[in-house]
Amino acid sequence: MVKSFDKPPLDLSKSGVKAPVQETLLTPRFYTTDFDTVAKMDISGYETELRSVIDELKADYNRHHFVRDDEFKQGWDHIVGEKRLAFIDFLERSCTSEFSGFLLFKELSRRLKDSNALLSEAFAYLARDEARHAGFLNKSMADFNLSLDLSYLTKNRTYTFFPIEWVIYTVYLSEKIGYWRYILVFRHMEKNPEYQFYPLFRKFESWCQDENRHGDFFKALLRSQPQLWNNWRSRLWVRFFLITVFATHTMTVFERGNFYEILGIHPRQYNTQVVEETNKTAAKAFPIILNTNHPYFFWYLEQCAVYNQKIIDLNQINDWKIAKFIQKIPLTLMIFWYMFKLFLIKPIDTEATRQQVC
Repeated sequence: MVKSFDKPPLDLSKSGVKAPVQETLLTPRFYTTDFDTVAKMDISGYETELRSVIDELKADYNRHHFVRDDEFKQGWDHIVGEKRLAFIDFLERSCTSEFSGFLLFKELSRRLKDSNALLSEAFAYLARDEARHAGFLNKSMADFNLSLDLSYLTKNRTYTFFPIEWVIYTVYLSEKIGYWRYILVFRHMEKNPEYQFYPLFRKFESWCQDENRHGDFFKALLRSQPQLWNNWRSRLWVRFFLITVFATHTMTVFERGNFYEILGIHPRQYNTQVVEETNKTAAKAFPIILNTNHPYFFWYLEQCAVYNQKIIDLNQINDWKIAKFIQKIPLTLMIFWYMFKLFLIKPIDTEATRQQVC
């Protein structure tokens, strides 16, 4: 039997300020990159499409969307127990992820101001959107008498270096998978309003359009760099990042299955639909996509989630750290083993049908 609390205890760094979650494989990360390489990128061959996407970003269709209307002006103490804890976890991780994007895009815009004005402008708009999202989520946390100390995160979070090629692959995928995550929850809430326990979910339709436009920008940026899609190395990297993003999403959804169940969403069905739709969308940018119809594709993904859960369960045991570390090694290796088996599934060539999917 799980012990439940009306207002579950939370780890606070100080009164009302939520302590950052411990950094793990699945927590949102902060990134930096090689800014000089970005400044030297030749985008002339795709400048028209890039300018079109940037004009969309400049229009700022959601500038009046993130408003805390009367629906927010009430008490939320009636949201208790596991529902409260799961929702706060969702808000925190989403806020951290959006803020991470803001920091990276803001720094890219600043560093490119004198060397590549077009890209600098684009990243400024992306940073604007991510900051708006993070601020709105942090205000939602305030409804539960909590907040994130974003200045503390800026100074104290570990920054992971990614080459710009990896940034383009991963951010494109994260924005597009974010679109499908938000729109599917929004559509579910429209059909099942009894699960809409907080007004944030009503914001998801327009919110996910920001994600979509961000993804479109990175798609144009990727296609402007032939070395990112027209050779065997790029195909291997694309395959790797598709598998990594889908495995991470699967592990995250299964780890937080109770949150989706609270929303009336079946975690396995939701994960399957998000992965399938994101994979189809990726055909517009990538030279290959994964074969999600392979009979073992989703089973391999879910095995990653199974072994990730074993690691989580192991972390709950009060044991020597060195013993835990040793016990986690074979479990971690099993996750990589199933990711490797996914890598061995023959992908689908999208370049041959480029005209049909663009």
